[in-house]
Amino acid sequence: MALKVQKYGGTSVADISRIKNVAERVVKAYDRGDSVVVVLSAMAGVTNNLIDLANSASKSPDKHELDVLLATGEQTTAALLAMILKSMGYSAKSLLGFQAGILTDMTPGKARILDIQSNRIKELISHGYIVVVAGFQGRDMNGDITTLGRGGSDTSAVAIASAVNADVCEIYTDVDGVYTTDPRICDRARKINIISYDEMLEMAILGAKVLQIRSVEFAKKYNVPVHVRSSFSEEEGTMVVNESSDMESVVVSGITCDKNEARITFKKVPDQPGISAKIFSPLADEEIMVDMIIQNTRSGGETDLTFTVTNDDFEKAKEISEEVAEEVGAEEILIARDIAKVSVIGLGMKSHSGVAATMFSALASENINIRLISTSEIRISCIVQAKYAELAVRALHSAFGLDKES
Repeated sequence: MALKVQKYGGTSVADISRIKNVAERVVKAYDRGDSVVVVLSAMAGVTNNLIDLANSASKSPDKHELDVLLATGEQTTAALLAMILKSMGYSAKSLLGFQAGILTDMTPGKARILDIQSNRIKELISHGYIVVVAGFQGRDMNGDITTLGRGGSDTSAVAIASAVNADVCEIYTDVDGVYTTDPRICDRARKINIISYDEMLEMAILGAKVLQIRSVEFAKKYNVPVHVRSSFSEEEGTMVVNESSDMESVVVSGITCDKNEARITFKKVPDQPGISAKIFSPLADEEIMVDMIIQNTRSGGETDLTFTVTNDDFEKAKEISEEVAEEVGAEEILIARDIAKVSVIGLGMKSHSGVAATMFSALASENINIRLISTSEIRISCIVQAKYAELAVRALHSAFGLDKES
C-alpha cells in the first residue's frame, strides 16, 4: 500500500474517452490498496481557447479576471473525472486549488506556491476517497484565484505530494519517460530509467519539455520521487530522484536543443565597474530572463558583452538595449535570431575530464561553428546557427555513446 499523487496532462484528458481511461488507471491503483490523489490539467487546447476568448472580450484583459477564467479549464476536468469515478462506484471528491489549500503569492498568471494546507486532502484520504484536484491554480492571501503559469499542474502535483508525504508523484503525459534527447530529432534516442533532480532540472531549463522547471525544483527541495510515464501504456517510465554515487559513472546523460534563443551584443563598451549593472538592471526591471552572458575584453579598456534571451522577450530586450547602449557608450548593438542552444548534461562531468574536448570535436567534424560557450558543473552549452541545431544534436548523441543499439 502506498500513497500516490498522479498527475495527468492535457493530452491525457483531451476528451471524455481519455478521461475514462484515466479513471481506469486510477481505480487500478486504488483497488491494489493505494491511496490516490489525482491532479489534472485542462483538456488539450482549452487554455489557448480561453485566452482567445479573453482577447476577444478585451484588448488588454484584466490579469485577475484572466486567472479566474483560465482556472475553469482544470475545474472542468476535475469535475468530470470525479463524476466518472462516482459512476463506477468509487468515493471521489473534486477540489479546486483553493479548496485543496494551495496558497500562492499575488503574482497573476505565474504565481508561486507559498504553502499547502493539506488537512482537507488528508481527511478525505483517511475516509477512503479518491481526491481529484484541479491543477495549475491556487489562491492568494486575499482569497483571489491565481494561476501558476504554463505547466503549473506539474508543480501543483509535486507540491501536493510533498504536503501529504506521498510515496511517489507520478506524472502521466503523452511520452513514456525522459529520453537521452528528443526522439523527433534523433531516432536513436534512448529512454533513461533513472535521472537525478539536477540533471532533470538542467534538461528542463535547456529545452526538454517533459517536466516543468518549477516542479523539478520543488521535487528536489522536498525530496519527492517523481515517476514520468505515459498515460497510454503500462510501461515503466523514468524515475527522477536524488543523486547517487553510481550515477556519476555515466558521463553524459542527455543532449538538449533550444531554438527559442536570440543574441544581443554590446560592442566596445567601457571595461569598468558598473557597466554590466547598467545593461542588465533595466532588463530585470521588465522581468526579462537573461540566459548566457559572455564578456570578451578588448585592448584599450573596452569590452564586448553578449547575452541571450528568449525569442519571446527579444523585441523588448532589443528596445531596452538600444536605449541603454547610448548611456553606456557602446559603439553599436549587434543582434542574431537565427541561433540555437545545444547542451550536453551529465553528473559524470563532475568527475570525468575531456567532455568539452569531445563536444567541440564532434561539432567540428560536422563543420558546425560555435558562437558562444557557457558551462556549469554538470552542463556545457554552445550557441550555434539554428539550421545546424538538429545535426549538432545527432552528432553529440553519437559522440557520447548515447545511441541505442540497432
